[in-house]
Amino acid sequence: MKQKHKQSTDADKIMMWLIGGLLVVIIILIGYVAVGESKADPGTNVVQYNLTDTEKPAAQVDAASKDIGMMSVNDTKITDFTVKNTGTKPLVFYGISSSCDCTSGQVTIDGTKSPAVSMHDKNSWTGTVNPGQSATVSVIYEPKIMPVKGDISRSVYLKTNDPANPQLTFSIKTFVE
Repeated sequence: MKQKHKQSTDADKIMMWLIGGLLVVIIILIGYVAVGESKADPGTNVVQYNLTDTEKPAAQVDAASKDIGMMSVNDTKITDFTVKNTGTKPLVFYGISSSCDCTSGQVTIDGTKSPAVSMHDKNSWTGTVNPGQSATVSVIYEPKIMPVKGDISRSVYLKTNDPANPQLTFSIKTFVE
């Protein structure tokens, strides 16, 4: 009788070790995914301001939307927008995304370009525009990636630390033949 009880105890120990090992693996995987996600969101490390702060960045956009005319499906058009920091603190850009995989956004600050980022790309890029300086936001449209014809509107989104403009939207309008 004692041997049967000992055998079930050994089986219980083995089962506990298996369950414990599985839990450790799951915890490690969750930690790995969490670290990867935190690296993809640079906004958590950006200095934020309130609307009531007297010293803050201020994004001034020259135009938020442009009509880029007609184009064929195989064309690529790049349209530039200018953003000036009219505030008194550094303006930080992060979280570039777009409305479609056929459209990407790229920011140029002092001659340095960000990666071109589209709808599903995760990126950790941040860029800083000092007070009085400007940056160029390029909207790159390549209709052959998602072939459509007719009147088309696409947008690029850019997060900022400007409390009055936490997300800027740059839109293009075109007719694809």
